[in-house]
Amino acid sequence: MKSCHVMAKPTGALCNLGCDYCFYLDKAQLYPERHARCMDDETLSLFVQQQIAAQDTEEVIFAWQGGEPTLAGLAFFQRAVALQQQFAQGKTILNTFQTNGILLDDAWCRFFRQHHFLIGISVDGDAVLHNAYRKTNAGKPTYHHVEAAVKLLQKHGVAFNTLTVVNALNSQHPLQVYDALKKLGSRHMQFIPLLEASEEGVSQRSLKPADFGTFLKTIFYQWVRHDIGVIEVPIFEHAFAVCCGLPALTCIFAPSCGSAFALELNGDIYQCDHFVSPEYLLGNLHQSTLREMLESDANRTFGHYKSPLASECAACGVRSACHGGCPKDRITFSSTGSKNLNYFCPSYQAFFRFVQPYMLMMKSLLEQGYLPSDIRHYVT
Repeated sequence: MKSCHVMAKPTGALCNLGCDYCFYLDKAQLYPERHARCMDDETLSLFVQQQIAAQDTEEVIFAWQGGEPTLAGLAFFQRAVALQQQFAQGKTILNTFQTNGILLDDAWCRFFRQHHFLIGISVDGDAVLHNAYRKTNAGKPTYHHVEAAVKLLQKHGVAFNTLTVVNALNSQHPLQVYDALKKLGSRHMQFIPLLEASEEGVSQRSLKPADFGTFLKTIFYQWVRHDIGVIEVPIFEHAFAVCCGLPALTCIFAPSCGSAFALELNGDIYQCDHFVSPEYLLGNLHQSTLREMLESDANRTFGHYKSPLASECAACGVRSACHGGCPKDRITFSSTGSKNLNYFCPSYQAFFRFVQPYMLMMKSLLEQGYLPSDIRHYVT
């Protein structure tokens, strides 16, 4: 292993919103005795040093998330950048920052621009679709705050992308979502399917198994004809990479898990952001280094967490693109009677089969010296 990704949560699960579907808010229950609201300086310094030292690459990415990371305050990230510069060892440091945008102001944006932060804005479509689930703790709408945040970022020339949770409501309006994101100015759109599962079943907010595929296909049909080469959609790029024989661009569709950690504010490292529970606690920065945890038997064991696949995957024509998807979504009974089939299997099958002819055409264009985006001239 040469590197690891760490999703750093400097305020833990603390957030200034109360989104109906947030899966992380209840993680605060893991630390009932916690009084601190933010990562302390000693832990921050350890993280910065260890994150840089753990990477056998020339670029080191720091991914700041939450909860809501702006609650750590601007001074916290000024210290983080100073520490990155101190311990960089000649490496290039990149920072990404996922936020709801509520607290952004000119000072934040000047800082982001100065240090070349890439900002992710959480937004679920237009005002009606977004406000359905993304609310303040008092139940008030938040879309107008998102619009204001994006305008501030644009005013200061800060690069940003969007992250959209696809749920039971907005999944029924894919082009409405897509057009709203375009109108905001997003040129990089990440779509995350919502699945809230418990012993009682799947929540009403969650997508139905086939709906994510329909959502993606509808947007792809529009994108490949009008926006390819201008707007980036990671799952579309992943499909093209697989067609070209390249590795998966995201851990969700990789053959194995592992080395995509979540960092809590006290220095605890968990195997994955979706597996923050005691049985997946890998260690703590104050007792072990990130490099040691990266190379540990526990991390290697978790890396094989995706195996074995459901029996249906063995003969599946899109297995190379999907690899069974994320283990957190494997809640459906397979033909063997085990709960190891991905809930979104119908969606992934439908989407990857739908885009395959387009991807083959794009690959052919590339092999002939053209741009893959030139496909837009040949589809109607």
